[in-house]
Amino acid sequence: MLRIQPKWALAAVIPLTFCLTTPAYAQSASDCAARADRAERESNSVVGGAAVGAAGGAVFGAIVGDSRKATRRGAALGGVAGGATNAHRKNKTYKQVYDACMAGH
Repeated sequence: MLRIQPKWALAAVIPLTFCLTTPAYAQSASDCAARADRAERESNSVVGGAAVGAAGGAVFGAIVGDSRKATRRGAALGGVAGGATNAHRKNKTYKQVYDACMAGH
């Protein structure tokens, strides 16, 4: 019967482990920027956020102001706020994806 010594088994396992594991390649700044740009584009658009904000602002203006002028003012303010909020979210998404990529995640 063939008996394998523990030190020889370990000597065979270590090189085999290195051969079977996939190397983790470092991401370049341009690779991470491209990945973050794709993630940013896939998130909601600024125009969509402005439209949702305008609709919400119009409803709020109609309820609070009870006039056409208040509705228009609410829609305008809601559109600005909704667009700004969505632009902030897109920027935050870009930064999170870029930083995670550069950290190797």
